[in-house]
Formats: sequence, C-alpha cells, structure tokens
Amino acid sequence: MPLDIVTVPCLSDNYAFLVHSPQTGETALVDAPEAAPIRRVLTDRGWTLSRILITHHHSDHVDAVEPLREEFNAQVVGATADAERLPRLDLAVAEGDEFEFSGHTVRVLDVSGHTVGHIAFHIPDGKVVFTADSLMALGCGRLFEGSAEQMWTSLSKLAALPPETVVCSGHEYTSANARFALTVEPDNPDLKARAAAIEDARANGRPTVPSTLAEEMATNPFLRANLPGVKALMGMAGSSDATVFAEIRRRKDSF
Repeated sequence: MPLDIVTVPCLSDNYAFLVHSPQTGETALVDAPEAAPIRRVLTDRGWTLSRILITHHHSDHVDAVEPLREEFNAQVVGATADAERLPRLDLAVAEGDEFEFSGHTVRVLDVSGHTVGHIAFHIPDGKVVFTADSLMALGCGRLFEGSAEQMWTSLSKLAALPPETVVCSGHEYTSANARFALTVEPDNPDLKARAAAIEDARANGRPTVPSTLAEEMATNPFLRANLPGVKALMGMAGSSDATVFAEIRRRKDSF
C-alpha cells in the first residue's frame, strides 16, 4: 500500500511532513518545528502520531518534539552522533541503519554538512527521501558545522538515489534559490522553466516543496558542481567537484 505524505507549513518558512499508512493507520512525523499546525492536520484527518523522526538538532526542527511526544506517546528517532543535542531518543540510528515503519523499510543516510550528525530518511518503496536542510529545493543548507567536502559527499549520496525519488526538504527558500541558480546557469532551459513555475506557485500561495530528484539534478547548482559545463561557467575548469561546490556555496552565502 502506498504511503500518504502531507506537507505541513510551520513557523514562517519551515516544513514538517506527516507520513501515514492507510493500511495500518500508523502516522510518523518528520521534524517538529511547531506543534499547532501539525496537531491541526492530525485532528482534521483523524490520525494519531506514533513516531517522530528528527533530522538534526536545530530548534526550528525540534521545538515541538516534547509536546507532541507527551500528547501522543510517540517514539522519537534521531541520530546517534547527535544524541546529546537532540531531545531524548527512543531509537538512535546511524548511517546504514534500517528500521521498519508500517511494513516499509526506512534507510538512514548521514548527510552531514549543514550540521555534523544531520541525517536523512529514505523510504525506498515509497520513493521518498526526507532531507531537511541538506539537499533542498534548488539549494542546500548553509555549512554551519561541516565542511564543503562533507556536504558534497552528502549531496552525492542523495544524487545516487533513483531520479523519481520525491525530495521532502525543510524550508520554503525556493524562490531565492532559483534567483541564485540563474546566476550560475543563466541559459539552462530546465532551470528557466522551473524558476517561472516557482514564481507562479508562490504568487498563488502554493508550496514549492516537495520536488523530485530528477528536477534537482537538472536544475540545482549544488548538485551540478561536477558537470564540465558548470565548471566552465564558474571559471573553474579542471577543478575538483568539491572545490567547485565550495565556490558555489560561497557565492550563495553572499548572494
């Protein structure tokens, strides 16, 4: 049975995701920025929260964990490597670990870079990955703790997933990301078309998250740092992939 995935806007520009199995009635939450909107969706749909999956320790991803845990008696899952900075974990996981949710296997990926200990949750048969602030729609997270090499390794790991994978990321930053991406590849036809679609979506109050990995591979400059054409546009022909990624990230930070 397919999973139902609901994008829940929280705070000013965060997203949480509810993952529901119609077969078993179980519901998991990926990240918990704010309790009220998450609780509202659960109530409206008649769902009960059974599990909370945490990607990383930043407050805009964990502040609602404790009230939701207390209300629903939900099991909390997060990274072993970051356990000291996370709410109390019922299940601590690391790169390569797998656990079961309602008959579906959930794979854990270490995607350090934005923070050290950031993880992503991949559900292969659901064709979805929850990436939070690692791979984002047309972007990637700032390198607050990790190195450019770490983030490039993390993005490369995500880029190896099947292209039809749905990418559920953590913020509505896509319009600004599109404007920056066009400074890197101004003549990329896929990017120009996506940027126009993003502006239309935002003008009409529609979210731009989730996206697909195929879309990101065709348009996201942070995933395209390995391409000779992008290296040439950056004036960095012959440079390593990670070095080109680092320069793209540097330019975005000051954009």
